[in-house]
Parts: sequence; C-alpha cells; structure tokens
Amino acid sequence: MMQSRRIDPLLRRAQEKEDAVARDLAERQRTLAMHESRLEELRRYADEYAGSQMAATSPAQLANRRAFLDRLDNAVQQQAQTVDRSRASVDIERDRLLLASRDKQVLEQLAASYRVQEHQVVERRNQREMDDLGARRARLAATAAAEETEESK
Repeated sequence: MMQSRRIDPLLRRAQEKEDAVARDLAERQRTLAMHESRLEELRRYADEYAGSQMAATSPAQLANRRAFLDRLDNAVQQQAQTVDRSRASVDIERDRLLLASRDKQVLEQLAASYRVQEHQVVERRNQREMDDLGARRARLAATAAAEETEESK
C-alpha cells in the first residue's frame, strides 16, 4: 500500500481536530465579547449612578447610596476578572489552534513528500518498462535481420 494513502486517515483526524479547536476558539471569543459588553454596561451604569445628583435627605439614604455604589464597584471588579479569565481562555484556545494547524501542516507536507516519492517510483518503473520494451524490440529486430542474412546466403 502506498504511504500517502496510509497518512490520509491521520490527515482527516488532524483536520477534524483543527476544526473542533477552531469552533471552540470561536465560542470562547463570543463569550469574551459578551463578558466585555456586560463589563462596559456595568461601568457605564456605575459612572451614571455615581455622577447623578440624587438629593439625599438623610444619613440613612447617604449610607444606602454609598452601599449601592460599593456593590456596583464590586460587580465591575468581578466582571473585569471574568473578562480577564475569558481572555486567558481565548489565548489558550488560540494557542491550541496554532498547534493543531501546525500538526496538520506537518502531516500535509509528509503526505505531499510521499506522493512525490511515489510518483518518482512510478516514473522510474515506467521508464524501465519502456527501456526493456525498446531493448526487446531491438533484439527482435537484430534477430530478424540476422535470420534474413542467413536465409539470403
């Protein structure tokens, strides 16, 4: 069996792995975009709330406002951490995709090399067969010529 055909299943698996990793990367990128969007919304809301001029009529209302701003700040910090984790996940998946692509590329280059070698073997075999055929024809022609010379004597 030819080497290039033996490598075909490996190439298919490498392509399937690369496709799966690419899908995972796309999903992680969508998740990151969603987390970044939420973070931006939270920051915008926190800024608007902090900048609003609410008439605080009592110390309790001031304390409630301060507590709410603290909770908003916490939510922003937590969402920023979520974005950081999501970004790290995207980076890891991107690296996995690079590795999967390289693995597939190595197999493709190996298969191409095998195909070139196989083609050269076939070409040499065909050339030998043509040379043998030519040599046989030459021997037949020489034998026929020798027989003609014998008969004419």
